[in-house]
Amino acid sequence: MQDHSPPVSVPRLRTARLLLREVRRGDFDAFAAFLADPVAMEFSEVQERRTAWRIFAAHAGAWMIDGTGWWAIELRDRDAATFVGTVGAFVREGRPELEIGWNVLRPYWGRGIASEAAAEAVRYAFEVRREPCVTAIIRPKNAASVRVAERIGMTHDGDMEHVGAPARRYVRRAP
Repeated sequence: MQDHSPPVSVPRLRTARLLLREVRRGDFDAFAAFLADPVAMEFSEVQERRTAWRIFAAHAGAWMIDGTGWWAIELRDRDAATFVGTVGAFVREGRPELEIGWNVLRPYWGRGIASEAAAEAVRYAFEVRREPCVTAIIRPKNAASVRVAERIGMTHDGDMEHVGAPARRYVRRAP
């Protein structure tokens, strides 16, 4: 991973349907509800509101630490812009490569939002940051996230333990 200075602000990225932007306080209630939803958190841990705030603040603060972090995913349409999840291109402590992650609020599952947002995060990693590769860490039974990883060109690169549970590492190398 290259050494990058933190940006002055979170970069904004656009796709046909989405705006990837900085997280805002107004996004927090939906974010906290997502983290408290046992169905949405099937492959992770349900989080209480106080911990959700810490995670939310870390998503924003990571941009200032090393120029990587998480974006809010905003679904754009003619009448409104709606917060529908988060996508990240971030550095996990103790790991050298840029990791891609995604979370979409349950009412928006099955619409291709995670794939579209993650693909844009990968594009940013390669074209703007000039990263040599990106990774994703996914629980083996999380079929929906495996499909997203595969749709955005990632391949299974090995098994590992992550936060005390089995996980798979997916990788995509720069073109």
